Amino acid sequence: MHTPLNQTWDLDVFFPGGSESPQFASFLNDLDGDIAAFRASLEKASSPQTAGDSAGFKALIDQYQGILKRIREADSFVGCLAADNQKDKKAVQLGGKVKTLYADFLASLTRLDPVITGTPDDVWSALLEQEGLREIAFPLNERRVQAKEKLPPEQEALISDLAVDGYHGWNDLYNTTVSQFRMVVEENGERQELSAGQAFNRLHTPELAKRTELFNQWEEAWAEKADFAAEALNHIAGFRLQVYKQRGWDSVHKEPLEINRMSKQTLDVMWDVITRNKGVLVDYLNRKAQLLGLEKLAWADVDAPLEGGTKTVGYDEGAKLIVDQFRDFSPRLADYAAEAFENRWIEAEDRAGKRPGGFCTSFPLAKQTRIFMTYSGTLNNLSTLAHELGHGFHQYLMDDMPALAQEYAMNVAETASTFAELIVSDAAVKAAVSDDERIVLLEDKIQRAVAFFMNIHARFIFETNFYDERRKGLVSADRLSELMVQAQKEAFNDSLSAYHPHFWAAKLHFYATDVPFYNFPYTFGFLFSAGIYARALEEGTAFEDKYAALLRDTGSMTVEELAHKHLGVDLTQPDFWQSAVDTVIEDVNEFMRLTEGKVK
Repeated sequence: MHTPLNQTWDLDVFFPGGSESPQFASFLNDLDGDIAAFRASLEKASSPQTAGDSAGFKALIDQYQGILKRIREADSFVGCLAADNQKDKKAVQLGGKVKTLYADFLASLTRLDPVITGTPDDVWSALLEQEGLREIAFPLNERRVQAKEKLPPEQEALISDLAVDGYHGWNDLYNTTVSQFRMVVEENGERQELSAGQAFNRLHTPELAKRTELFNQWEEAWAEKADFAAEALNHIAGFRLQVYKQRGWDSVHKEPLEINRMSKQTLDVMWDVITRNKGVLVDYLNRKAQLLGLEKLAWADVDAPLEGGTKTVGYDEGAKLIVDQFRDFSPRLADYAAEAFENRWIEAEDRAGKRPGGFCTSFPLAKQTRIFMTYSGTLNNLSTLAHELGHGFHQYLMDDMPALAQEYAMNVAETASTFAELIVSDAAVKAAVSDDERIVLLEDKIQRAVAFFMNIHARFIFETNFYDERRKGLVSADRLSELMVQAQKEAFNDSLSAYHPHFWAAKLHFYATDVPFYNFPYTFGFLFSAGIYARALEEGTAFEDKYAALLRDTGSMTVEELAHKHLGVDLTQPDFWQSAVDTVIEDVNEFMRLTEGKVK
């Protein structure tokens, strides 16, 4: 008899005892000392003036990479503890300690910048040809360029220090607010108190009246938290804007574009192509409204399941389905996923006390990953699970690389995850045994396109407009809701009957202080992966090695260079983006054909 998979993760393999772990306390203590030693080394360091001066510089970079891996290990551990149990106050305290250590590390790194910028160009080029530096030439060059655009090291160090209790503190306040979120619902005559994650999962019920009631409760619950959320959002944005002002940066998109190693031209072309093709998705939304017996969809109905779309997939069944479908494309991806399921690398249990959402995080010292989500068996849960496994596989392919070469950006991270989703969803559509099943599965795929082309676009428009207003002063909770609805109407071509005013409060991505504009990289990843997937279908399993090579390069070049090297395409032109959008249009056209006879 098959033993059911364990749905809780194993964190003791890293540091036994959770937030009370003496080993973890010792790990942080040692890390603190080594960061101080690194700072002392940097204070004595001077810029290499000849290629023969490389030994000292290489030693600094080795220290840099060693500390970077350990901070990532510590951050992943406390992040997992806090997500797993939002009542674990010690985990929150440890999270604060790790943030402080990271800020100290970043402050120390500002002293590396004059060492890098003070190296003559010819010496710098020669240094980067040497073994041990050649493999990380791209991120080192990137740092050299960016250092020249920032404030003097002392001022950048001060910003990092002040950010702990200022900038990042507001993110912590928001997380505390979310941890206290409760929504009371009646289920079979009993009152239940739901966390944010549990409540969000309930919003996708097929019953219209129940769905509308739950969504209204969800809106009301976030309205009660709106003043706290508005306070946090305003001060996070205010801190960012002041830093940008001091650096002389005039665009709020400059930092997120640099982080994602992409040009504004690429971003603008991507959104332009999407906007020109939204009419097809509006047709789909209108058809879905007809199928649900509605004149128009409301926000709460966009993700609602169609009739026959409430099928649930057990965790073990879902695991097997994912591994099997991965194997048809990539044995290495399938083997990674099987290991994650069998070795308890995944926290999927549906229980109270967990934070909402899903994530994948890496432990670079242990060379393992951990995946977090709440699995209740929906098709959306299955997609999320495949998505996070894609993230994990990306990291798995890079485990043997230098720490700096592993620092890939969010947009290409979302490429690997979305690619994994596509494998699962496309295989499921092809394996459908009836038109009704095919409709449900196609609809699940198209829903994701709606999310990336419309929902994510609304977030991007909202944040851009919010920052424009924030420059003039604080923005009230009511005004934030107005801006949110305006953005949603623009992004959805005003095709819905009702919107989600407090989405800005409910979506934790707006409050992430480590990644500004936590939105457009998802859309980039979705479309980039669609283009890669089309190549994979053409070439079959022979594409596996090319795909692995592309992922391994994600920390070592811009996205434009990556696309040119591995796909032979120009991301600053509309052709590639249109070809990727065309894959969505094909799905919508098939959905419209299959559902034509089902509406009056």
